[in-house]
Amino acid sequence: MLIELGVVEQRHKAVLEVLAGSSVVEVAERYGVSRQTLHRWLRRYARSGIGGLADASPRPARCPHRTPPAVEARIVSLRLAHPRWGPRTIAHYLAKEELEHYPSRSSIYRCLVRHHLIDPQKRRRRREDYRRWERSKAMELWQMDVMGGVKLEGGRELKLVSGIDDHSRFCVSAMLVEHATTRPVCEALVAAMRRHGIPEQILTDNGKVFTGRFGAHKREVLFDRLCRKYGVRHLLTAPYSPTTTGKVERFHKTLRAELLAGRVFASIEQAQAELDAWVAFYNTERPHQGIGMVAPIKRFELAARAQQPVMQQPDADAVDAETESEYVPGEGEVVTRRVREGGRISLDGFDYYVGAYLDGESVEVLTRSSGLVDVRHRGEFLACHARRRPASSPIKRLQRSPGEAHRVAGRFVLRTVDAKGAISFAAGTYAVAKRLSGEQVEVRIGRGKVRISKNGELLCTHAIHHDRSKELGAFAIPKGRPRQRTKTESSDEITVAEELKPMRSTGTET
Repeated sequence: MLIELGVVEQRHKAVLEVLAGSSVVEVAERYGVSRQTLHRWLRRYARSGIGGLADASPRPARCPHRTPPAVEARIVSLRLAHPRWGPRTIAHYLAKEELEHYPSRSSIYRCLVRHHLIDPQKRRRRREDYRRWERSKAMELWQMDVMGGVKLEGGRELKLVSGIDDHSRFCVSAMLVEHATTRPVCEALVAAMRRHGIPEQILTDNGKVFTGRFGAHKREVLFDRLCRKYGVRHLLTAPYSPTTTGKVERFHKTLRAELLAGRVFASIEQAQAELDAWVAFYNTERPHQGIGMVAPIKRFELAARAQQPVMQQPDADAVDAETESEYVPGEGEVVTRRVREGGRISLDGFDYYVGAYLDGESVEVLTRSSGLVDVRHRGEFLACHARRRPASSPIKRLQRSPGEAHRVAGRFVLRTVDAKGAISFAAGTYAVAKRLSGEQVEVRIGRGKVRISKNGELLCTHAIHHDRSKELGAFAIPKGRPRQRTKTESSDEITVAEELKPMRSTGTET
């Protein structure tokens, strides 16, 4: 009959055989263990009896590197008070406290796992496996976006126009608006540039408030014109690629978790006030893990402000491509021009070739006293041309104060605005404004566009889509009747006059 003996019973039997006089070598060979193991059993039996032959815990009797209980309790309390803090953030705040022992990030992680305050995670990729994309200094690139989900009492919802400096993660714009249309978004951009200066580039997605590239008419929107006016290169993400603007998206995630989660505000003023306070904390006090656990202001304030272009009260009203081309710069003055299709720019009413490969880019034009015009792009010399109109030209320089409408001159014809807010010219129809129905406006052709004004003040401009062969006849009939528009013709175009209304004061700086 076979009897199964336990481990302790077999060890006890081997010990008794040795104590009865058997050789240690023979007993060890018979039980399949080494002599050292059998001697260890003998010592443990002599010290603790048969109970000493049971398997003991491999845990050492003492561990000098173990996290002290007081520090472990402090780690747990910080995690309970701030459930979103991870090991890195907890280690950052523990380093500011007077402790005898400062645990490492891995020690804090094991402590949180031991107390079931964090779920064990699988091994992630090594840090060196990540490919980091970041600009080398502040004010090189801003990422801008629009976020929803800011709730008000009564079920209303606000939109946030936000902007982040790519290098420092400094929040340059955080403006709440009721509707994220063209005007409020451009107001937020202007307010940010007034406070922080002009960045070299701005990165946005392909929303209609940022670009007209994917619109039906593919026209230049006000946001693009502001960027071109102040020499900012506007970059767009690839379609359906939100990770390209990942920094501002991550800012939205932090904002939702730390300020907006479960919050309903009484008014837009209250929401903006609390948002401003949180942004100030985010910029100046809150440590950011992406930049070495320092506040974004530490990186942002290192920007060479003296090297940034000075911006005197930017305003969307100062943007109009056609008026720019008519402006006569003085000697030594630098102006910005946008390169048109074919690689040409306009200055003093004349075209200058700079390169077809620069189509859509902005260049700086310097007029010298020697009658030369220098063209540069991002500080690099492109071309030099003889100025085709001398500085003594009888054309008056365009003088316009902020908020004043553009004044235009030149050959024109009068047209009456119909009930739909449109006028007819050379077998073509152009939208003006319904509020001017029944009134007469002036129609001019200048620099490849139709310019509509009233009493010499520019109302709007349109790309030419009439029959060019009928222009002479149109000017020969200065008071021709407006053609009635068909139902299929669109009348919802946004006029430049509407776009260029004076901006309301934001009253909020973020």
